[in-house]
Amino acid sequence: MPAPSYPHPAHLPPHLPALIRQSAQQHGSRPAIVDGDTTLSYAQLLQGSEQVARSLIALGVAADDRVALWAPNLHEWITAACGVHAAGCILVPLNTRMKGMEAADILERSRARVLFCIGDFLNQYYPALLQDYRPATLAHVVVLRDATRAGVSGAGDHAWTDFLALGKDVPNSAVLAREATLGPQSTADLMFTSGTTGRPKGVMAAHGPTIRAFDEWSRVVGLGAEDRYLIVNPFFHTFGYKAGWVAAFVRGATVYPEQVFDADAVLTRIARDRISFMPGPPTLFLTMLAHPQLQSYDLSSLRSSVTGAATVPPVLIRRMREELGITNVTTAYGLTECGGCATLCEPSDSAETVASTCGHALPGTEVRCVDEQGRDVPAGEAGEVLLRGYHVMQGYFEDEAATREAIDEHGWLHTGDVGVLDARGYLRITDRLKDMFIVGGFNCYPAEIERLLSAHPDIAQVAVVGVPDERMGEVGCACVITRSGEPIDAQALISWARAHMANYKVPRHVLNFTQFPINASNKVVKRELQQQALAQCPVRGQ
Repeated sequence: MPAPSYPHPAHLPPHLPALIRQSAQQHGSRPAIVDGDTTLSYAQLLQGSEQVARSLIALGVAADDRVALWAPNLHEWITAACGVHAAGCILVPLNTRMKGMEAADILERSRARVLFCIGDFLNQYYPALLQDYRPATLAHVVVLRDATRAGVSGAGDHAWTDFLALGKDVPNSAVLAREATLGPQSTADLMFTSGTTGRPKGVMAAHGPTIRAFDEWSRVVGLGAEDRYLIVNPFFHTFGYKAGWVAAFVRGATVYPEQVFDADAVLTRIARDRISFMPGPPTLFLTMLAHPQLQSYDLSSLRSSVTGAATVPPVLIRRMREELGITNVTTAYGLTECGGCATLCEPSDSAETVASTCGHALPGTEVRCVDEQGRDVPAGEAGEVLLRGYHVMQGYFEDEAATREAIDEHGWLHTGDVGVLDARGYLRITDRLKDMFIVGGFNCYPAEIERLLSAHPDIAQVAVVGVPDERMGEVGCACVITRSGEPIDAQALISWARAHMANYKVPRHVLNFTQFPINASNKVVKRELQQQALAQCPVRGQ
């Protein structure tokens, strides 16, 4: 049986530039984004996105060229992303936790022509991080803010305001012509996610499925035009991008970007700006609930949230409802390869259902749990989770073999997650076929971390496993065999890792080994190694 086709619903905009244009027509002067002292109406967002598109065209960027974005949650991020789409280009979001070498790898493999990036952020000047690694294919760097230090004065580099001026002589008809080439199945973005090979793979997603999925998502969670949506989840992740500002613009809500999570700042902003909608991982809400002055903040405006990405204890759902006053709390399940969301609980579901399941399939989505032979397992029994629907990715960028491995000939996406479907069709994730673990809402893939740690001169062999952590849910534990046979200094290795990889990937524990448990194929038996690590790593808050 061939994979089914999924025609785009006629009532929805066919692509993201059309969504922005429609939102400007419907909501006009209403605020689309409030970012500090800057407020952009829906009409201004459309104008800004067209201005970005004209400047990209002025730089000679062609339709379908890749354009990268490496910055925290800012109004400029959204305007730039909308402009990239309006120019008919493909957006490549980059994780702000990445170091220069990690970012350069993705820039080179995607052959991004332009990079929009932040200037100073988290005590780093981001353009300078690429100084030793910048690929030859990257023709232009545009610094969104704080473009005052060395690194923006080179050939092809621009400050944001200078970049916007480049398109003054490009007619808007050129932007409309680019938009006219787009359709629901045109590729909108290329989001790099790690896999068991240890190297990130680029997930290609189309415009139409993104709009359709988050039209459904926003309907179920009750997001509306009057909502003030505080987006703490990073824009480089589907949770902050697609379930974030795209979903908000589908409904005409107002987006309030937050660059980093700080409990004081978030609680203050909820009270000051009367925030009504705020999703986030369980870690975020646990931190808020633990704040010593929680009762002094007026959180009465906060009514809705969506969480997930880790095991959620029922008591957390109850505390979110009772102590934070969030009436509508739901949980969801998805992965980048299916656009970020596949199943979702209803706000009316019980705390036990919301905490113990990921909900039912979105309309237009099929979910199965299968055994090793690909046969459906009975309700209540565990099997690999398979997904099929309009929002399954177009494939991995320039990697047909990996695409065929992930999506079978019938269109089913093999997630690598183990789950149980109950009699109601609600899904519960019980394990992972892959070794992935989740640190504070961020997916961590041991093979990728192992690849990065292997560059350390004292390491002969390294295996990374996830272990429980009170605050982060899980953290990495690096099991190390040294070249010399002498134990490696744990804190020194952790410090080295912080300089070479995103912080959430950095192992919080280091254990020395003389040998690893291996099977007949001489492969490390990760499950056995993890048990040994668990015996030596106390569960603690970091």
